[in-house]
Amino acid sequence: MTKRELVIDVAERLGYTQNEVSVVIQGTLDAIVACLSEGQRLEIRNFGVFEVKSRDARIGRNPRTGEEVPISEKKVATFKPGKALKEYVQDPGKLPPPSFSDPVEHLGTASAPSI
Repeated sequence: MTKRELVIDVAERLGYTQNEVSVVIQGTLDAIVACLSEGQRLEIRNFGVFEVKSRDARIGRNPRTGEEVPISEKKVATFKPGKALKEYVQDPGKLPPPSFSDPVEHLGTASAPSI
């Protein structure tokens, strides 16, 4: 699924325009990138955890020449799925799929923001 397909799917499920949903999805992705670029950990309950980990420096090998090449330390973004996501991926029929039927219902008495 591409980001475009995600926008279309969410817009159809929630009844918002594709432009509104696109702004929200892009804003969410930008917030995740900003959080990770600052070295912070981002946890979304029942979905998973995004975090930055460091890979140690090591000695690699050039596949053409066989020559040893130093590889410097670097940071990588990682994702660890949450328990509910793992269970649903293992057995989609076991759990009900995530529901997008009424997003305001999950916010209590707050109303959905107008964009």
